[in-house]
This record gives sequence, structure tokens and C-alpha cells, in this order.
Amino acid sequence: MADQGSGGNVIAAICNIFFPGLGQLVQGRILAALVFAIIVFGGYALWFLVIPPIIGAIFHLWAIIDAARFRTYR
Repeated sequence: MADQGSGGNVIAAICNIFFPGLGQLVQGRILAALVFAIIVFGGYALWFLVIPPIIGAIFHLWAIIDAARFRTYR
């Protein structure tokens, strides 16, 4: 992947909109993808409680922003 704001990061951020963690997986960050997916889907699965869906929504937004701002360090 290229630097922040590149086309690859935009595609990764768009992937995260539809499936949390998919953008990180596209970027090759498997652990981050798993963490985001588990927290977001776990939070959304507990929709009948108040706090978990809010946490899930925050992490969903964080996953999108994280994929868009990712920078490789050389």
C-alpha cells in the first residue's frame, strides 16, 4: 500500500463501510482486521442492550478512519 490518501487506502476505507475489518485485511493487517470485526459484530449482535451497539458503532467508524489514514513505515 502507498501513503495516506492513496487510492488503495480509499478502497480499503470503502470496504470497511460494508464489512468492518475488510479494509485492514485488504491492507494486509490481519490482526487489526480480526479485532475490528469481532468488536463491531459483537457490539451489533448485542443490539438489545444500550452500550454494546454504541461501542460497535464507534469501532466501526474507527475502522473506516484507520484504513483511510494507514501509512506504511519503511
